[in-house]
Amino acid sequence: MFPKTTYQKRRKALKSMISNGIILIVGHTNIPIRYPDDHYKFRQDSSFLYYFGLSRADCLAVIDVDSGESYIFADDIDEDEMLWMGEQPSIELLAREVGVVNIASFSQGVSFVKEVQKAKRKIHTFPPYRTETKIILSELLDMKISALDKVVSTELIKASVLLRSIKSQEEIEEIERACEVGYLMHITAMKIAKVGKSEQELVGVIEGVATSFANGIETSTILSQNGHVLHNHDHSQILKEGRLLLVDAGAETVMGYCSDNTRTFPVGGRFSSKQKAIYNIVLKANEEAIKDICVGVEYREIHYLAVKIIIEGLKELDIMKGSVDEALDAGAYALFMPHGLGHMMGLDVHDMESYGEDFVGYDDETIRSKQFGISYLRLARKLEEGFVLTVEPGIYFIPRLIEKFKKEERFMEYINYNIIEKNYLNFGGIRIEDDVLVTTNGCRVLGKKIPKSIEDIENIMREKIDVLN
Repeated sequence: MFPKTTYQKRRKALKSMISNGIILIVGHTNIPIRYPDDHYKFRQDSSFLYYFGLSRADCLAVIDVDSGESYIFADDIDEDEMLWMGEQPSIELLAREVGVVNIASFSQGVSFVKEVQKAKRKIHTFPPYRTETKIILSELLDMKISALDKVVSTELIKASVLLRSIKSQEEIEEIERACEVGYLMHITAMKIAKVGKSEQELVGVIEGVATSFANGIETSTILSQNGHVLHNHDHSQILKEGRLLLVDAGAETVMGYCSDNTRTFPVGGRFSSKQKAIYNIVLKANEEAIKDICVGVEYREIHYLAVKIIIEGLKELDIMKGSVDEALDAGAYALFMPHGLGHMMGLDVHDMESYGEDFVGYDDETIRSKQFGISYLRLARKLEEGFVLTVEPGIYFIPRLIEKFKKEERFMEYINYNIIEKNYLNFGGIRIEDDVLVTTNGCRVLGKKIPKSIEDIENIMREKIDVLN
C-alpha cells in the first residue's frame, strides 16, 4: 500500500468536499464458487482501496464529515481460520498503516451506523454494484434493496470523480508497473500465435504471465480470431494461417492499478495486402489521436479526429464514399467502429464506472449523444493534466450489422455495401489500444512500447519465446 499520509490526504480532501453527515464505504466480501470455503479470488472495492487501502474482506469504513474522524470496522480472524490461513496481521495493525486510529468490530460498526440513522444524520454511499454489497447495505440501513438509491450520493460521486481522475505520481508509477507486465503479455501472445494452437492455450499463457509478474489480469481477456465481436470472451477456436488475432488484455498490480492494451496481428506472422491496408488506417488513427491529446481539448473531439481518419482511409479503398464531413456528421463510420475511442483508467480498467459512466466521462458542459456509435463513447469531456486514458480506434466488419444496415438502406450514400460483401465479410476486426497520460505539454504513452507497426509486429512474431528469461 501507499504511505499512510496518502490515504489521510485523500480522506481529508474528500471530507472537505461533502457538506455534512457520514461517508459509508462497504468493502467487499468473499464470494463462494462451489461451496462456502471455495472463494473467487478476492478483489477489494476500488473506492475502499482508494480511501482506505486495505485489501481485506468484510470491512466497513466510515468518514465522519462533521467530526473529521475516520473509522474501520472489521473482525480479526479467529483460531479456527488461522488453522487454514496461518497468522494474519490484525485489523488494528492494518488500519494504523493507513492512518486510521478508530478501529472496532464489524458489529460495532453496525451499531455506529444505527446511531447515525437515529440522529437523522445524512449518510452518503457510492452506488452498490455487487449483490453481496447490496444485501449488506440493505441489512445495515434496514432498507429494501430496491430503496438503496436513496442513500447513493451524487455529491459523493462527483467529489470522488474529481479526486480520482487526477492521478498522482505514485499512482502513475503503479500503472506503469502494470503496463510493463502488459507488454510481456502482448509480446508473448505474438510469439506463440502459431498455426494449430488453440486460442485457449494463448489465453492460459498470457494470463499466466500476468499472474507471474503482477496480481493477475485486469479484466477478462479478449483474445479471438473473431475480432469483430467487440467483447469476445470465447476462446474455442484453433488458430488458422492468415487469420487476424485480436488480443485485448492487461495486468493488475497488487495495489489494484491496471494496464489495458490491444494489439491485432496475423496468425503465421505475415499480414496480407488487404490486412495491411486496413491495419494502417487504424494505426494512423491511433497515432494521430495520441498526437492531439492535450489539456483542455474535449476527448470527443479526439474521437472525431480518429474516425475522420478512418472514413478517409476507407474511402481510398472504396469501402466508403461521398463527403467525409457529411459521413462523419451522419455517423456512417459507426458501421465500422461502433464504440468510443477510449475510457479513463486507473484502479479500474474502466475507471470509476461503478459510479456511472456519465459522472466519469461527461459533465454539465459535455452531454452524451444519442447517435449510434458516438453514444458509446465512455469519455467525452475536456482533458486535464493527470488523466490516464486509453486510445483504441478500430475497424470491424460485423456481418450481422452490415446485413442490418443494408436491409434498412442506412448510409447508402456513404457505404459501398457491394464492395464489403464481396471482399470483407470474413475479414474480422482490428483494434489498436494504448494507455496514455495527459501531461502539461501534451501526453505520454505509458509503459514499454508494445510493437504496433506492421514491420515490428512481423519481426517480433519471428522471435522465439523468452518471456521468463
